[in-house]
Amino acid sequence: MKKKKIGVYICHCGGNISDYVDVEKVRAAIADEGIVLLSKTTMFACSDSNQRDMVEDIKANDLDGVVVASCSPKLHLQTFQNVSMRADLNKYTYVHANIREQASWAHSDDKMGATEKAIHLVRAAIAKSRYAEALESTKVKAIKKVAVIGAGIAGLKAALSLSEKDCDVILIERNSVVGGHVAEFTSLSTTTETGYQIITRLYSEVLKRGNISLLTNSEVIENKGSVGNFSLKIRKITNNDNQEIIDVNVGSVLMATGFDSYTPGEGEYGYKSLENVITLVDFKKMIDSQNGKLVYNGKQIRDIVYIYCVGSRQSDGGNTYCSRNCCTSTIHASIIARHKFSDINNYHFNRGIRTYGKQEILYAESLGSGDIYLQFNEDSIPEISVNGDKAIVKINDILSANREVEVEADLVVLVGGMVPRADNSVGSLFKLPKGRDRFYNEVHMKLRPVETAIDGITIAGACQGPKNITESVNSALAAATKSYSILSKGELETSPLIAVIEEDKCSWCGACQEACPFDAIHMEEKEGRTIAQINNTVCKGCGMCAPVCKPDAINLIAYSSSEIMSMIDALA
Repeated sequence: MKKKKIGVYICHCGGNISDYVDVEKVRAAIADEGIVLLSKTTMFACSDSNQRDMVEDIKANDLDGVVVASCSPKLHLQTFQNVSMRADLNKYTYVHANIREQASWAHSDDKMGATEKAIHLVRAAIAKSRYAEALESTKVKAIKKVAVIGAGIAGLKAALSLSEKDCDVILIERNSVVGGHVAEFTSLSTTTETGYQIITRLYSEVLKRGNISLLTNSEVIENKGSVGNFSLKIRKITNNDNQEIIDVNVGSVLMATGFDSYTPGEGEYGYKSLENVITLVDFKKMIDSQNGKLVYNGKQIRDIVYIYCVGSRQSDGGNTYCSRNCCTSTIHASIIARHKFSDINNYHFNRGIRTYGKQEILYAESLGSGDIYLQFNEDSIPEISVNGDKAIVKINDILSANREVEVEADLVVLVGGMVPRADNSVGSLFKLPKGRDRFYNEVHMKLRPVETAIDGITIAGACQGPKNITESVNSALAAATKSYSILSKGELETSPLIAVIEEDKCSWCGACQEACPFDAIHMEEKEGRTIAQINNTVCKGCGMCAPVCKPDAINLIAYSSSEIMSMIDALA
């Protein structure tokens, strides 16, 4: 049997690794490992120049495999697999060692310890490389149809974009009308069009497209299959509250389910306990629906206090994130109120204004028209009391050296941010991962900004996190392009890194089927015995089944017991 020859590359990562790990010591420590023919250090392993050098090294030395010790495989596993392929190696002979997150960053206070750990991690990768074999992907047909879930502005734009690419679309909306929150807006900060006009224009265009099927009053209640062929069961409420079940098959799913507006708790800044405290959402509806004088509860409104960051930038288990567009939305509403009604005085109680980009123009207009801005921090939030029919709002103003300021207000507007949908049933159905903010989580915000960890499912709009209309539209177009690129060839390559059953050891107990999160395991009668079988196109090789198998009848390709034990031996 031919002795394997591999190349090992240790990355400085521009100091992310080399500041805490002695990379030259790591290289020297593994240089004499049995199958290592070539060992190098490099400033940036992922750079184009280093990738070209790796291709030349592989060809010149007739290498059988490569190990790169660098950052997370989540970022660059595919990068170096592609390098192997360009050098005419099977990409599954490549092995990745993560010495940034697992060594340098984890042990930045102990350079010697981080270096020793990095050596062990690279030796473990080399041990795995001894067993690495050339594997071939399974090819499956892909249905050139996308299900877009949610017909807000992101869903509508995504559906139209896919339609233009000659891709069939099923647009699924839970409500009886399309448009989401945007359809409720009569004035927008960045355009002269109203939200209703924008949605009407998009809706009219959707109806013209023969390859878009719009289902309102509908929701997905069942999902089976995987990328290339998802089997969805959709429940549609018809006239007289009758139900119709629709079965569809699609190649990809684009999630655009939107957001909810934060609703303050009872008593939070006097909400529901004081009659002249309302939310920004209600305030915008109020100014849009009135003319001449601004009236609330029969009283004319002149002095308005806006309290920012209600339900955002909290601590103690609250919503720690910034909702980003609340500042712009509030300032725009205050400008509309001043222009539309006479004698309006606006007082903005904020924690730092975040009107980014061209939205700074609105902030400048607000300041120029005489709006007053007072700033507080989380440790000293505004206090609200009542004096007759007025609200007295007290603040320690940071901008005037914590001077105590009181404002007598006719109306207090609580500026709430965006929060994830309260009903997350569709997300649970597709097993979509969430971030710490409880919005749906992308694989990587820069490298894979609209993809999820579930193959074939993309996310767009504010279901991914707080976004304004422009940002939601941009992400929708990106998600549509990504979904289409998955299906455009009509054929998909599925990973060969899946679970396999050793049939002679298996006597069906069902434990593996219960553990599988992808419904990839089923029971089968074979030669008079009942055993487990794997659906290769559905299995993701996650390994959930292997530890629950008592007779040890399940192995993972490329992660067999012998490979894992060899890595453990190297680590030990």
